Amino acid sequence: MRMLHTSDWHLGRSFHRVNLLDAQAAFLDHLVATVRAHAVDVVLVSGDIYDRAVPPLPAVELFDTALHRLADAGVPTVMISGNHDSARRLGVAAGLIEKAGIHLRTDPAGVGSPVLLADAHGDVAFYGLPYLEPALVRDRFGAANAGHEAVLTAAMERVRADLAGRTPGTRCVVLAHAFVAGGEPSDSERDITVGGVAAVPAGVFDGADYVALGHLHGSQALTGRIRYSGSPLAYSFSEADHRKTMWLVDLDGDGTVRAERVDCPVPRPLARLRGRLDDLLGDPAFTRHEESWIEATLTDPVRPAEPMARLAERFPHVLSLLFAPERAEDDHLASYGQRLRDRDDQQIAEDFVAHVRGGTGPDDRERAALLRAFDDVRVDMAQREVAG
Repeated sequence: MRMLHTSDWHLGRSFHRVNLLDAQAAFLDHLVATVRAHAVDVVLVSGDIYDRAVPPLPAVELFDTALHRLADAGVPTVMISGNHDSARRLGVAAGLIEKAGIHLRTDPAGVGSPVLLADAHGDVAFYGLPYLEPALVRDRFGAANAGHEAVLTAAMERVRADLAGRTPGTRCVVLAHAFVAGGEPSDSERDITVGGVAAVPAGVFDGADYVALGHLHGSQALTGRIRYSGSPLAYSFSEADHRKTMWLVDLDGDGTVRAERVDCPVPRPLARLRGRLDDLLGDPAFTRHEESWIEATLTDPVRPAEPMARLAERFPHVLSLLFAPERAEDDHLASYGQRLRDRDDQQIAEDFVAHVRGGTGPDDRERAALLRAFDDVRVDMAQREVAG
């Protein structure tokens, strides 16, 4: 069976105030063309179809058009909701849409009820695991705790229990939206940390012949059977070096997986430039970036006058301007920035406690209280999105 694995469309998202709707429409044109050109048997969309719980009307219209085109192509599509989607909104009319071959899986209660498709070798069961907010589904799943690993383990137990009751040789494909250990994140994914832990081990998905992951925006293979498709477009400058693709996956009768990447259209390349303003404006090495979207980091010791306007004369698509003045290594401002780099909210909060106490950090009880506080804020935000 030939599968086309994609995710993280984020319809309605902009890029530094640049409207990406046309680029997203071009991607969906490419998606449908790929389905037809490569004789795809099923399309897999692993969450974050929209960029926010209440998407703008043009994004909804684009999604509606995509559904009609996929249905017209006569190729089944299996979709799950991600952490950016409102599962309840996305799942409206799912039963009716299913009659057209579009299978929306947004309800956590349905993780053990697959979409069954068949090829010459028999049945393939597609299990959709929408984004599972641990605090909201723990009790329903009877999970050991309110953590990502616990709820995904409980969900996969339902998958394996259902699979065990099916015809021997039935192959298993799982769609999931999660941060799996070993994946490489970027700046544009929303944090889903719970209790200080974001990643779940790949072993949670043992028993699946293929796992189509969503959430991380870089296309990557964690194993031969567990892959992220990544987002079809770049949504932050941290993705400047990404190759945006979908996975074209062939699943043989014995469960063997072969996969290749299909490149997505690039509306405009990204470039991150760093240096003094005069160097950026005069160095011929930067000529190849003059039509790119630009993030410029200026290192001038003194901030130059009108830097954005001057940069735009050479780089008309400059979108982001940062300042990182050259400083001596013993400069306290430079060392502070280095201390904060790549540190999460919990670590920064613990550092603050240590700072105000003259070097004494939080004890275990206080550290747990900080964890609960951050988790409560995140859960409250998730509940607000669910409530709409």
